[in-house]
Amino acid sequence: MSIIIEFCTNNSYFGTDKVLSTLEDRFDCQVVEYGCLTSCGQCYLMPFAYVDGDWVEAPTAEELLEVIVQKLESFQDDEGKS
Repeated sequence: MSIIIEFCTNNSYFGTDKVLSTLEDRFDCQVVEYGCLTSCGQCYLMPFAYVDGDWVEAPTAEELLEVIVQKLESFQDDEGKS
């Protein structure tokens, strides 16, 4: 699986740094943290990330992790069907 998950460093205020490390430990994916993802101001509103180019967000970092895990698992299911 060559899925890229992108995080904004400024978003770590919400605890996304813990999400980042959890994903690196649990999944075969590339986790990248950028200084800015050009989503101006969003990083101060709620936790978010790009998963394989798709925007995902949640009210908390823990919920963001759940959303990302569900998305990664759906990618794995799709690969298994191929």
